[in-house]
Amino acid sequence: MLSFKPSCWSEHEELEVVLLCSPSCLDIPDLKTAEYVQWNGPVNQSRAHENFAELKDALEEAGTKVIDYSEELTEKENELSKQLINRFFVRDLACVFGDIIIPGEASASMRRPEYVQSHLLFKKWFPEQFLINENNDLKALEFGDVLVLNRDAVFINVGMRTSVSSVEKIKDRLFHSGFSEIGIIDLPHRSDTFHIDMNCNVANKDLVISKSFLRYFPVNVLTEKDSRYEMPEQFLNRHGFEVYWIKEYKSIPDLNFLNINPETLLISKQAHKQMIKNHPKLKNKKIIEVEVTELEKSGGGIRCMTLPLRRKPVN
Repeated sequence: MLSFKPSCWSEHEELEVVLLCSPSCLDIPDLKTAEYVQWNGPVNQSRAHENFAELKDALEEAGTKVIDYSEELTEKENELSKQLINRFFVRDLACVFGDIIIPGEASASMRRPEYVQSHLLFKKWFPEQFLINENNDLKALEFGDVLVLNRDAVFINVGMRTSVSSVEKIKDRLFHSGFSEIGIIDLPHRSDTFHIDMNCNVANKDLVISKSFLRYFPVNVLTEKDSRYEMPEQFLNRHGFEVYWIKEYKSIPDLNFLNINPETLLISKQAHKQMIKNHPKLKNKKIIEVEVTELEKSGGGIRCMTLPLRRKPVN
């Protein structure tokens, strides 16, 4: 067990503890290999580890406690783990919903070993909060598809990496933990839209940045008693969020950022910083830029590489 209890009720409150995992030891030597493993290009792991160190240092300098779960594995477990090329995408492994942790279920078989290894650690660390059996009957549930908007609402994408049947199986747990609504959207099943955090993200306590095409996709709103449909802007507005619709973007660096606290965003050096600053609610936001270009070649960004375990509620 660790000396804290996980708790996250939003995407923007002060990040006190975050889980990371260092990259593997294997290079992706050429474009053909990258295509087979569904990455965007060849990756040099020496540079990837340099990127990871910069990311970790930035979080620690901002006052966030960082746990690298690869350091908690046994030598035997690490023989396998260090060869799992996607292991640093920790966001998908589990999610802290309020004061409970629900385990994910990988949609791709090559990622299943890291789910098993990390879940056993979570169970050891948080025996009362980690609901290790909740994914037993799930088809696919990756938490890059989830935004915890606030204490009332959760926004989930289903389709390519997360199944609607899996959301149906966990919905009662979310309601019982305190959330009143679950908004479900089904985005296009494409490589640049497979997770919700490649398409929209919470950038402030009252602002979501989103690709403009999302406005056309209805949201199925679930409560404990009923189900209905709304459009995304209506759903988000009702929960206190203005939507900043953008038409020009690079999916990974521009939208896959992390809130360190209500005043600070951690973004990629490849991100369009001025696009963020152009919105009145973000013009005074502190922005910390980190070099993660080599890691981004794997098809994910900063949010994908970070799993918040504890955020301090804002009074």
